[in-house]
Amino acid sequence: QVQLVESGGGLVQAGGSLRLSCAASGSIFRFNYMAWYRQAPGKQRELVARIFSGGATNYADSVKGRFTISRDNAKNTVYLQMNSLKSEDTAVYFCNAENIRGNYWGQGTQVTVSS
Repeated sequence: QVQLVESGGGLVQAGGSLRLSCAASGSIFRFNYMAWYRQAPGKQRELVARIFSGGATNYADSVKGRFTISRDNAKNTVYLQMNSLKSEDTAVYFCNAENIRGNYWGQGTQVTVSS
């Protein structure tokens, strides 16, 4: 079993920055990828960013150029650096990871951007 725990969410003013962290523990094996999703009230959960085991990344068009996903393999942790935040970024942000044994989700962390 794998556990993913997010941290770093909070309240920030528009134009500000936050850094989210997701720490993985348990029977991890090797993750094919780790990713960040978000879900705002009344909207579908959407992919924000994904980083593969080899280091390649994908970003949603809405965050490209503002957000950066990175990882620390030694700590089994993935980060999401969020800059130039907009009110539209307000959502619950979820960590996601996949290995050969399954797909896993964290409980989410709230990000609120005030304007």
